[in-house]
Amino acid sequence: MAASSSTSGRIDELEAKALFQSLGITIHLLDIDIMETGAAIKATLLEMTGQKTVPNVFIRGKHIGGWDATNKLNEAGKLMPLINPPTEKYDYDLVVIGGGSGGLSCSKESSKYGVKVAVLDFIKPTPSGTTWGLGGTCVNVGCIPKKLMHQAALLGGAIKDSAKFGWELDQDKVKHNWQTMKEAIQNYIGSLNWGYRVALRDKGVKYLNAHGELIDAHKIKTTNNRGKVTEITAETIVLATGERPRYPDIPGAKEFAITSDDLFSLPYCPGKTLVVGASYVALECAGFLAGIGLDVTVMVRSIFLRGFDQQMAEIVGSYMEKENVKIIKKHIPTKIEMVEDGQPKKLKVHYKSVEGGEEFQGEYNTVLFAIGRDSCTEGIGLENVGVALNPKNHKVIVDDKEQTNVSNIYALGDILEGRLELTPVAIEAGMLLAQRLYAGSNTLCDYVNVPTTVFTPLEYSCCGYAEEDAIAKFGEDNLEMFHTNLWPLEWTVAEKDNNICYAKLICNKQDQNRIVGLHITSPNAGEVMQGFACAIKCGATKADFDRTIGIHPTIAEVFTTMDITKGSGQDITQTGC
Repeated sequence: MAASSSTSGRIDELEAKALFQSLGITIHLLDIDIMETGAAIKATLLEMTGQKTVPNVFIRGKHIGGWDATNKLNEAGKLMPLINPPTEKYDYDLVVIGGGSGGLSCSKESSKYGVKVAVLDFIKPTPSGTTWGLGGTCVNVGCIPKKLMHQAALLGGAIKDSAKFGWELDQDKVKHNWQTMKEAIQNYIGSLNWGYRVALRDKGVKYLNAHGELIDAHKIKTTNNRGKVTEITAETIVLATGERPRYPDIPGAKEFAITSDDLFSLPYCPGKTLVVGASYVALECAGFLAGIGLDVTVMVRSIFLRGFDQQMAEIVGSYMEKENVKIIKKHIPTKIEMVEDGQPKKLKVHYKSVEGGEEFQGEYNTVLFAIGRDSCTEGIGLENVGVALNPKNHKVIVDDKEQTNVSNIYALGDILEGRLELTPVAIEAGMLLAQRLYAGSNTLCDYVNVPTTVFTPLEYSCCGYAEEDAIAKFGEDNLEMFHTNLWPLEWTVAEKDNNICYAKLICNKQDQNRIVGLHITSPNAGEVMQGFACAIKCGATKADFDRTIGIHPTIAEVFTTMDITKGSGQDITQTGC
């Protein structure tokens, strides 16, 4: 783009620059008034284009005109196709395999830049026959229904607490209806599924409800639910197939048990439930099932919340036991048998100690496995094109641009090796990938200091390093850890324990006590964390927190008043909020 220093030309130049910036387009600007050859360039431009004014815009060597002509093309939706012209060689410029958070984000963002996009999404039914609509795990069988069922449990607790606040209730008439809750949540999810389909249509993205399998680096075989097979081609392919829950290799697991893929649409109340696993999925499901009044047991092989701060994990587990969740530690199931069919069933679970090998058995209505998730990278033809996988976990190996070893194939979300398995991360990565592919951007997804929350009965939220990881990274002598118990004001009248909730700051002494880890177990922990995560992202120090005035009375203010270090050994017991 040629530019001038004249007043009218400079204003139009700024308008043009702002437009291209808003579209994420990198421009090459020649300010001809300050160039030694400026006069010659002006004469040549006039001869070439017949245009005396600036800015003078060229796209891919083609003369577009000035600001008015450029703006009119943009308003007519014709500018981006000139910048990223559709290819004639392939059916699509971009095909995304997977209709979850990352895949939808990438496809919708890509469509802004005039490229031809298709999304392939196909859900293989669970062993119990459960399937769902567009939107991926988070929307259908993850974050959304989980948080809503967590809310159902919290409401049940609030009903109990309300008596202390003067509400006179007939507790004999208070009961929970699984069917009502399930239908309301599924209706909401259905509206989200439909909304995603409409959004794809409105953005010109082709939605194909079909399984995709790579034939070569540019050709994909698609198979719909009726078995119809077609082939499509694409210049660029993005893999965003996500993960599915893992079953143990024991008799009766797939025949009689369920996973979180089945729980949220289960047509009947699960009754007495055994949850096998210590992941966040296991503890969240166990927590809300107990919260709506069910008899719940959690069977744990080793530790709670592997990969999270273990002090915080133990607080979460201990609180669940206080809330009537039974914990069987260091045991694993060995066989599941049907005792009586029905809705729910009656099942006999055989299990044994992982230490002594002693064998036991118990009866439950529902067994839910939450022992981990496997990447959906098999059966999609990656071996046909040589996409590199980690042989241990079958995750896709990518560089910092989410590019695989096959140059035109990229990957997003939970299937990536060494990346965080979180919905907002996949959404951000998908959007940024699209901008790099089609809008000239160089911005990479930042996987550092990403906050997350575990929605157990006592919520746990964190950002940055776990204590164990911080010690390994920086050395214990280089860290200062501030901590305290806290007593939410809402818990005082309800007479809940005033030394269960806990907060911890991990600071790097060698870098002005910069915050490298922040952890809290409390009600609404996720809401507390979001703002602090922004502060940590901006490099906040302990002094910055100390200078911040807290909002009283809130849970979050505890991070502005924390002054006791772990190393001091001082008592952090609270006697008031």
